[in-house]
Amino acid sequence: MTDRGFRERVFRAPAWLEELVRTSPPPVPWRDVVRFAVTVPAPLAVAVAVEGGVRPGAALGAGVFATTGALAASLAPQSGPLRDRLRRIAASIGFGAVGLIVGQYATGGGWGPVLLIAALSAVAALISSVNAAMSLGSLQLLIYAALSSGLVTPLSLPVEVAFFCCGAAWATLTTLIQARTEALDPDRSSVAAVFTAIADLLTASGTPESEESRRALTTALNAAYDRVIRSRSHSAGRIKELSELAGVLNAAAPLVEGAVAAARAGVPADPADVAAVRALATALRDDEELTDERPPPLDDAPPVHRAVRHGVRLVWNVVGDPEERAGAAAPHPEVALRTRLRELADRTLASPDSRAFAVRLALCMTIAEIARQYLPIQRPYWVLLTVAIILKPDFGSVFTRAVQRGAGTLLGVLLGSALLAVLPRGPWVLLAMAVAAAPLPWARNANFGLFSVFQTPVIILLLDVALPSGPGVVGARLIDTLIGCAIVLVFGYLLWPQTWRAPLDEALRDAALALDAFVEAAFTGTPIERRRARRHNYRALTELQTQLQRRLAEPPPISTWAAAWWPVIVQLERTSDAVTEAVIAQRGGEPAPDLAQVAVLRRAIRRLEEDARAHGITDDAEIHADGVLAPVAREVDAARRLIRENAPGRRDGP
Repeated sequence: MTDRGFRERVFRAPAWLEELVRTSPPPVPWRDVVRFAVTVPAPLAVAVAVEGGVRPGAALGAGVFATTGALAASLAPQSGPLRDRLRRIAASIGFGAVGLIVGQYATGGGWGPVLLIAALSAVAALISSVNAAMSLGSLQLLIYAALSSGLVTPLSLPVEVAFFCCGAAWATLTTLIQARTEALDPDRSSVAAVFTAIADLLTASGTPESEESRRALTTALNAAYDRVIRSRSHSAGRIKELSELAGVLNAAAPLVEGAVAAARAGVPADPADVAAVRALATALRDDEELTDERPPPLDDAPPVHRAVRHGVRLVWNVVGDPEERAGAAAPHPEVALRTRLRELADRTLASPDSRAFAVRLALCMTIAEIARQYLPIQRPYWVLLTVAIILKPDFGSVFTRAVQRGAGTLLGVLLGSALLAVLPRGPWVLLAMAVAAAPLPWARNANFGLFSVFQTPVIILLLDVALPSGPGVVGARLIDTLIGCAIVLVFGYLLWPQTWRAPLDEALRDAALALDAFVEAAFTGTPIERRRARRHNYRALTELQTQLQRRLAEPPPISTWAAAWWPVIVQLERTSDAVTEAVIAQRGGEPAPDLAQVAVLRRAIRRLEEDARAHGITDDAEIHADGVLAPVAREVDAARRLIRENAPGRRDGP
């Protein structure tokens, strides 16, 4: 982002308020829209047909539980490889079924349900730290435990769970059908997107847009590695195409380095290189052969141009030859079971953040359960449901989510009440449910409040079928939601000062240490070690950007404090690009740097982490380096100056 863009961010409306009302429309996923509109109401439509109308009975109860399973399994998958989508569906179904069973024992009064909800919440919080699929599953665990504690049907518990799984199986089938009819393979498209981003960066070289293009390339690389490399590791090498795509990503490292160096130097790229990279992207995306000849080498061009052309030729060989493409994939190292268990423990019980969140979630859910027992509210389980959805991690800011949930539910309740008032109790409810379910995949990509606007009518219509009631239930549900929002804001946010602080300290330290490892590998490591260190470094920078964006969505003083760190983050990115440029220059014939100067530079980078922790800078002396290290040293000095300038603001911060 340019300085002008940063000034606009600081001096315009507060970021947290913009996030609350943000409605920049994402693209409409039409295939998902159609799938939701058909999948969600279909089980209930079958039950209505069997029952001969919307009449209380066993068939209608079965249809309600099957529809809840279809809704859970429809919402679970997101864009990505089919394996990941099925993994998320399995976690959603499995934990949702457990929640239905456990929720049967959370009814009535007394301390028994309170202790059960507290224990279940703590377990769900720890499970959510494992990975994204388990995080989604733990959310379903709480949601369906809350629903099961309030739903009353003529069916036995095993039958309820069985129909829930039947509805989920139906939604899984429609997901598989959609995946098999999609024109583009998501794994292949993710790799092609990397080369499109490289071409965009080469095109933007020497223009003000190069900085944003470089960030877009980092995002594309992260997405490609997340999809392809992770999918390949889980498939144990049994899928040949994944191995070939992994080989393409591995072979692209020199081209990425050359493109970054060219953009940093501000040197316009050779049009032949841009055209060649775009041809590579097209061939990968459409699974076609390369028809043009490989670009010739550049012997008398500047080092940056030679580096880009060398990277293009390497990738051209791999993409054009399937045998080289498969052979270029580095084998994924096997991880011992003991190591995996230790990493699992580090993410859950041994993690202070996971333990703290478990306490927060258990506290809020306990208070919600006490409110369910003692407050005179018509649908008390809705309070538990609201707390679980708002406080669940992986959806951004708790403050923003609570306000968006309240505002979105208000509009959703009004929409649901209008539908109940206009439509007669009959098959027309199915049409209304299909209309409300269709926008869910689009709204989920927009923001949490808009998603609540459409999710709430679906649930209201479904529960009204299961538990008929008068129009007063609509207002009661709004009150329940506002109670849940208040519980989260007070007991899950205001009473925990650490939630007011941006975790930028930790992310900044991680980025500094990753940069130090990158410098070490760049000038003393092997090409494989350098590639891995560079990937880890840019991933740490991406995480730092993510933490910044999350805290910019909070109200002041958190957002103001976080915004002050933006120049430091930009400077760290510039330093990383300078290291890449130094590697390219060395590869192009520049003398290798003095290892003593490398050691001095690494000490200064590690001191960035110490300065960030101490909220100041302990040494004002400039770093002196020659040759390829000189630009790197200048960028590190600039980063240290920015930390010093931000130190007073940090002391005044939260």
